[in-house]
This record gives sequence, C-alpha cells and structure tokens, in this order.
Amino acid sequence: MAGRLLKVSSLATVVFSSSGFYLYNRQLDLSDLSVIRFGRAAAATAVISYDYLTAFRHVEYGTEEYWTLKSKLSELFVSFEENPQGAASLAQVHKAVLHDGRTVAVKVQHPKVQRQSSKDIMVIEVLIKAVNWLFPDFAFMWLVEEAKKNMPLELDFLNEGHNAEKVAKMLSHFPFLKVPMINWDLSTKRILTMEFLEGGQVNDREYMKKHCINVNEISENLGKMYSEMIFIHGFVHCDPHPGNVLVRKCPQSQKTEIVLLDHGLYQVLQPDFRMDYCRLWMSLIKGDLSRVERYSRRLGAGDLYPLFACMLTARSWNAVTAGISSVPVTHAEDVEIRTNAALYLPQISDLLNRVPRQMLLLVKTNDLLRGIETTLQTRASSSSFINMSRCCIRAVARHKRSKTQSRRRHLQITLAESLSLWKLSVYELLLWVKGSMMTRWLSALLAFLH
Repeated sequence: MAGRLLKVSSLATVVFSSSGFYLYNRQLDLSDLSVIRFGRAAAATAVISYDYLTAFRHVEYGTEEYWTLKSKLSELFVSFEENPQGAASLAQVHKAVLHDGRTVAVKVQHPKVQRQSSKDIMVIEVLIKAVNWLFPDFAFMWLVEEAKKNMPLELDFLNEGHNAEKVAKMLSHFPFLKVPMINWDLSTKRILTMEFLEGGQVNDREYMKKHCINVNEISENLGKMYSEMIFIHGFVHCDPHPGNVLVRKCPQSQKTEIVLLDHGLYQVLQPDFRMDYCRLWMSLIKGDLSRVERYSRRLGAGDLYPLFACMLTARSWNAVTAGISSVPVTHAEDVEIRTNAALYLPQISDLLNRVPRQMLLLVKTNDLLRGIETTLQTRASSSSFINMSRCCIRAVARHKRSKTQSRRRHLQITLAESLSLWKLSVYELLLWVKGSMMTRWLSALLAFLH
C-alpha cells in the first residue's frame, strides 16, 4: 500500500515542481486567474494520472488506500468511471460527471507514451533504412520525417483542444457539425477534459437505420465539411477514421448531427499549394487532362502524374480520362486498382517521396473518407462532386481577389464566381429533377407490374 501511495505522491511532486518553476519565472499574483487555472490543471494531472486510475484495480475495496484514492477523485468529479469508454495507443477516454452536473469525457495520456514514442520512431527509422539498403526502390524515409513532426503535436493535448476550438469556429455555419467543447480548467498537456458526446460510428449502417439517419445526408454533409476544410480554409482534420466521426440525432432538435472527435492531427495547407490542389481537383472532375498534367506536375508528381491522379481519386486512368464525375465506380475497376497498386509499389514509393509533405496527410485523409463512402455505398456520388466544385470555385475566386487591388477586377471575379455557382446550382437542380422523375417512373412501373 505504501509503495503505491508513494508512486502517486511522487507524480504529484513532479507536477507541482513544474508548476513551481512556472510561478518562479513570473510575478506571483494570487488574483491572476491564469495562475489559479494552472494550479487546478496541475492538480488534475496529479489526480487523474493513468497510474492513479489503474490503481483502483489493485486496491481492495473498503481499505484505507481505497478511500484515499477515492477522495482525491471526488474533489474534481461527482463520479468517474474507471473503465474507459475507449482506448488507443496514446490515450484512453473516461466518462465523468462534474460537480456542476455536466457530463464530460476525460482523455488521459498513457504515462510512458512520451518517452516510448521517441524510441519507437528511432526503431522505425533503423528498420526503414535497413529496408532501403536491401531494396533501394522502396524509399519510405518520409514516413519517419512525418512521424517526427506529428508525434509531438499529437501528444500535446492542449494543442488538440485549440484545434478543436478553431475548427468549431471555422465551420460554425454548419448546423449539423458538433465538436466537443473543451473544459480548460481541467486540461493539461496530458489530460484533456471535454464535453461528452455520444453517437454511432459513421460506418455503422445498422445504427443509422435504427435511428432513422439518412445515409446520403451524412455522406453529403461529411463531403461539405471536408471540402471547406481543404479548399477554403486549408486547415484539415487528418484522422477521420470511423471511431473519430460519430453520427447521432440531436437530443433537443432531433436533427441529424456529425460529431467530430480527436483533433490532435491537423494539416495546414500553404495558399499556393492549396490553389494548385484545388485546380487539380476541378480538372479531375471535368476530365481536363492537360490541366490534370499541369497541376500534378506543379505538385511535384512529374512524369508520374497519371499515377498521381489515380492515387488521389482511387479511380482507373480510363475513369480519370473520361472525368471522374461522369463515370460510375464498378467492381471491375476496384479490382484493377488493387492489382495495379501491388504492381506499381516502387513507383508509388517514388511518388510519395517527390510530392510536398503537405500532400501525405491529404492522401491519408482521402483514403479514410473514401473508406467511409464505400461502407455507406455513396462513393462517387454526384452531390459530393458538386460540393467539391462549389468549394473550389469559391476558393479560387477568394484567392484571385486577394491578389488584386482593382475594384473593377474584384467585381469581375465576383460576377464570374456567382455565374459559375449559379450554373452549378442549375446542374444540381436538373439532376434532382431527373432523379425525381426516374423515381416516379420506377414507382409507376412497379405498381403496373403488381
């Protein structure tokens, strides 16, 4: 018992020592709220450490040690669930209730992950260098470089909290998007306390069916969200796997919502890169091969631009040539892509080494989003291409306006933007009318057959 309490006390000492160093380096003003918040955050780190939580599993109920640990948690929470709601390699999430009645999710970083992560990266670097020495065609050093850059950001939960607030404000015009609010008073670099939100995973069709959630609406809204992030703002949530994207009916309005979690990994796109990427996608949608080549080359693909276009779209070169918005995805095409992916692995490795580092997380994000669309059976839908086109038009127009001081030129750009968006809306309306007529014809035919 004494050993375990000593372990907890030692951790608290380290935390409060670091807070003492912080206070030593600034004038102490006890009326300063930031000092109070820092003290509470430091206390939270000591109390909610992973070692502290798991200590319950080894303490006999009713003993002195049990009640000591229990009283510490009760200082911050009315209740705290020892069993995590979810666990991953970096952290695990516990459900708790604050004294003001709010239910929160407490994300707790594993105690040794900071030190272990640097060792893991070093091991990966050694292995990749060995593979590269044995097989020079397979050059994956970019993987190590990205891990070194991104791991410290993912391990800083304060950074994650700031990202969450930024994206919530950035996309506040989307009523369907829900991002958990952060409780800063109980958050540190290793602890993130936030609003507790429930829902089903975005790839759970049974959950959506049970709760009367429209699959097409979810897919369309997810596309709108990510198109805005990528093309308009250049601030992209890069880990949209199903565990981080939940769907639900709002308890108050009963409207469908998308809950976006885990904001540790974002990619910031530079303006010139974003414009080239934007114009590339517009060219891919239209099937304009000369512009596909031009913007692929500008993004570093060089002579491998056909492979680059196929990787971005997960479509065959025939589909890219025809325009990806006009050719449906087939099973035969999927088989062709999987087969070619294995055949062209050295070229893919070469390509990933060539393109700007900003592109790597975008490729990952594209793949995760396509996986969700495949599960929902909404892949390559016309609405997703229309939403992408709309965002691309707005992004290019905004970029052009930022480059000119002429009022006349500003007006020309705005009018051209409005005309393009109007044409897109007309096209969308025609598709809707066509779809509605087709539905009526099918209904009439089925009624006639019966």
